[in-house]
Amino acid sequence: MSDAAIRIEGLRKTYRGGKGQPEKHALKGIDLTVPRGSVFGLLGPNGAGKSTLINILAGLVVKSSGRVSIWGFDQNQNPRQSRAAIGVMPQELNLDPFFTPRGALEVQAGLYGVPKSERRSDEILELVGLSDKAEAYARTLSGGMRRRLLLAKALVHHPKILVLDEPTAGVDIELRQMLWANVRKLNQQGVTIILTTHYLEEAQEMCDEIAIINHGEKIAQDSTANLLGRMDSRTMVIVPDTPVVDLPVTEGVEASLREDGSLILQYRSARTSAEQVLESVRAAGIRIRDVRTEEADLEDVFLALTSSRTDDAPADDQDQPRRGLHRVKL
Repeated sequence: MSDAAIRIEGLRKTYRGGKGQPEKHALKGIDLTVPRGSVFGLLGPNGAGKSTLINILAGLVVKSSGRVSIWGFDQNQNPRQSRAAIGVMPQELNLDPFFTPRGALEVQAGLYGVPKSERRSDEILELVGLSDKAEAYARTLSGGMRRRLLLAKALVHHPKILVLDEPTAGVDIELRQMLWANVRKLNQQGVTIILTTHYLEEAQEMCDEIAIINHGEKIAQDSTANLLGRMDSRTMVIVPDTPVVDLPVTEGVEASLREDGSLILQYRSARTSAEQVLESVRAAGIRIRDVRTEEADLEDVFLALTSSRTDDAPADDQDQPRRGLHRVKL
């Protein structure tokens, strides 16, 4: 059996244009492999094609062409098995307000054909911290509780793969930490996690491997460590003993001052060494009280890969609000 949780080959999705409008190519021949047991990040700007890709995996959107295999089951030849292998926690809070959490899980389990003897609603409610709200109507739950209920619904059929579509969008820090604790626990139990997020530090912290898509094309896929290693940029932060009057001038080094008086020096390690940067500071007559260096993070990599192709994005993620990228500490 394949060691891939998901294998995608030549995946394309084209939406018909309206009257007098051109077709929209949401996915343009994507090849993608998600290793079993991994936490896999799927990143991209709004309109990149992420939602279309996830909806195809979930069986909600029909692909135009290409091959999709989920846990070894071809989506065309074995649709029931492929759907059973994957659970999706959507971004939208699409819950029936008149169902209780326990009732919602029982209905969801029935839709997936889970026998009553194999249902584990109480166990799942405990996992997501909703045991004390098991009989409360969904309409009375807070936004954070509803998001936890979405996670619970995605788990009722014991999926091998769990897709989390912007799971922490708009939630507070406490809920975010609880969600990630649950994700880590599930991954330790062997569940493959696929994550989309605009919080890039979450992806950097959580993901073993990351794919970046833009304008319907995959532009990068590698381990998180290797992606970070692609960036050659370095930043040196110097706290001077006295206020800086003249900025150091050195070829290949960009110097600037922060409001707190710190001197910021940006350079590329392949062309300029840290010692050369420090020599330029001393040559400018600046006495150093403290110095530190900052490595590139995932946001730097993301922007470097996507910034050159930001115009004319296809209208893929039409159901998603327009947002920028966010950074957050876990």
